[in-house]
Amino acid sequence: MQRSSTTNKDRLVTLFLLVLTVSFLSPIFIVLMNSFKGKFFISDTPFVFPTDKTYVGLDNYVAGIAKIKFFNAFGMSLFITVCSVLVIVLFTSMTAWYIIRVKTKFTKTMYYVFVSSMIVPFQMVMFTMTKVANVLHLDNPVGLVFIYLGFGAGLSVFLFAGFVKSIPIEIEEAVMIDGCNPIQSFFKVVFPILKPVAITVAILNVMWVWNDYLLPLLIIGSDYKTIPLAIQYLKGGYGSIDMGAMMAMLVLAILPIVIFYLICQKYIIEGVVAGAVKG
Repeated sequence: MQRSSTTNKDRLVTLFLLVLTVSFLSPIFIVLMNSFKGKFFISDTPFVFPTDKTYVGLDNYVAGIAKIKFFNAFGMSLFITVCSVLVIVLFTSMTAWYIIRVKTKFTKTMYYVFVSSMIVPFQMVMFTMTKVANVLHLDNPVGLVFIYLGFGAGLSVFLFAGFVKSIPIEIEEAVMIDGCNPIQSFFKVVFPILKPVAITVAILNVMWVWNDYLLPLLIIGSDYKTIPLAIQYLKGGYGSIDMGAMMAMLVLAILPIVIFYLICQKYIIEGVVAGAVKG
């Protein structure tokens, strides 16, 4: 009797997870399906499979790539994402290591400042941030990288700090006795041990920076278009939108990040659990 009850419970959980999966995947499937339809049919029959009458093959993809100069936008998004993530991983890992290893009131205050920054809504600081970026001449792709470092530091330092606590300090003391200075100790011993949480931090920030629309819009505007900004320019005058090209470009925009996430998703759970539970 108890076994039957457990089996029914497992079935209900499986059914619930299946419904949840379909709910999350259906918007992506609808976008993919409509990217192969003529733009005049998408609004009328958005939930119907392409037919002989509505199917246009790769025409939407070709038109969208030409209209928004997709490969230029792809290159800009790739540059900003890769540089931002590298800077975030490097500097926040070093910061977390310093905060945990140097026990002072200053480092303790630094830690709480980083953690508290995660609860500050972006809308509260975006106008001030835009003005400061303009005054400091950070309103360009390179400046945007350092602005992403500021906004991504809170969560990254929190995850790294939790993991650093689990690293025995005796390991670092041993290499210091062998003649390594603190910088050498960090890069030769500590950072390799931080690999699981470093990969997690990288994945989370890649998904954030790649898909971000508002921060590039405020900082670099239309001078340097990332993919989200470029897709926005498919809207014409009087609210007209080339829905076919937009659907196709949305597919191309999310495809790299979906592939990247599927490849690396196992590291997210490992790194988050390691950074949050250890120590």
